[in-house]
Amino acid sequence: MPLLPSTAAAAAAALPRLRLRLPLPPRHCPQPLAPLRRAPHHSSPHPRLLPLAAALPPPPPEELPPSQATGLVAASQANFMRVIVDAAAPGLEHHRGSDLLCVVRALLKKIRRRVLVGDRVLVGAVDWADRRGMIEDVFERRSEVADPPVANVDRLVVLFSLDQPRPEPATLTRFLVEAESTGIPFVLVFNKAELVDEQTITYWRDRLKSWGYDPLFLSVDQQSGFSALEEMLEGQTTVVVGPSGVGKSSLINALRHNQNISEEDPIHKLLEQNSKWFGEQRVGTVSKKSGKGKHTTRHVSLLPVAGGGFLADTPGFNQPSLLKVTKQSLAETFPEIRKMLKENEPSKCLFNDCVHLGEHGCVVKGDWERYPYYLQMLDEIKIRETIQLRTFGTKREGDVRYKTGIMGVKQAEPRLELKKHRRVSRKKINQSILDEIEDDIDDLEDDYWFDAKRHSRR
Repeated sequence: MPLLPSTAAAAAAALPRLRLRLPLPPRHCPQPLAPLRRAPHHSSPHPRLLPLAAALPPPPPEELPPSQATGLVAASQANFMRVIVDAAAPGLEHHRGSDLLCVVRALLKKIRRRVLVGDRVLVGAVDWADRRGMIEDVFERRSEVADPPVANVDRLVVLFSLDQPRPEPATLTRFLVEAESTGIPFVLVFNKAELVDEQTITYWRDRLKSWGYDPLFLSVDQQSGFSALEEMLEGQTTVVVGPSGVGKSSLINALRHNQNISEEDPIHKLLEQNSKWFGEQRVGTVSKKSGKGKHTTRHVSLLPVAGGGFLADTPGFNQPSLLKVTKQSLAETFPEIRKMLKENEPSKCLFNDCVHLGEHGCVVKGDWERYPYYLQMLDEIKIRETIQLRTFGTKREGDVRYKTGIMGVKQAEPRLELKKHRRVSRKKINQSILDEIEDDIDDLEDDYWFDAKRHSRR
């Protein structure tokens, strides 16, 4: 005899409730790694990136599928990037050291996660035959340089020339402040020592020593003075920065030619296959009219050297942006101010937010050579911060919003610009139609009363 609905409900309520326990993931397996890789064929074809993806190290090779690899972004030009493979799935180890021509995944652009030269990246949809792929994610960065945009830098080389073009103290100060603000170890190098006499070299050595620096002097043309620099750069990722025409590309070519690369070295094959990207850098002459460089290098590229490490050739520029320098941190980029503060310890400035403009109680005096440059850059930074405050305010929303997905894992989605991609509501459309009708009625009434007044006068 079938049960009535009420009887069936009572019988179901009397049964004990079953609690399903989902198996928890093992603790030794880091949860955020799974969504970073391309999903298998049976799962969703659109995996999302996690908010902590940029803070994760690369996964071990045994966890990579055959269509993925990890590598180093070695060059960037237009919308394409060259990635040197450093890890691939089991069975594909012979591809280590080769390069892939990649584009950047559209989702990374939407959430404004920028891919820089020097980044460790996850490459998906790899076509090993044509050596192509797509950059799907960026792993953790040790450091980052804004001018030029390079990531994971171990050392900076600030390169100037003693002549053709001659060093300008204001430009040299801006480059030194930019290098100091990164927190990356750097060395100041002067090229073209063969064009000046020993007295000029001594003058610049003593002058820069008063600034707090101990520069190196060398000559790329005569192949002299390289030993001390080569010891500093061994096994590191080094970025060479400086104005145009000082010999950055010539210095890199000279440093690489001094190293004997055997045919068994993986770099030898890489250089043969991609001489355009990783071969000898093109150099140009100094302009006879202006005495300055002609911007021969137009994109950033990491050039491999024997024994490990990379040298980054960068386009020349005369005015570093100083975007990461604030009015409070500017003083920390001048060794003269740091020396004065240290000499006056335990005494310090009366106000904690002192910017050393000669205020009452300031221990920093203005009797040093680069003090006018400090005041000039301080005014520039104040104007920039004022404009930023008026434009963006003190509160800015991030470019990513987070949603909680399966197993409580947060997933990142791009945050679209407000009121730019939103559809206009029906209420607003109807209200706008009513407003237009009311305006038309008002116009008709005005015309009617105007004609009535005109006829009454007649």
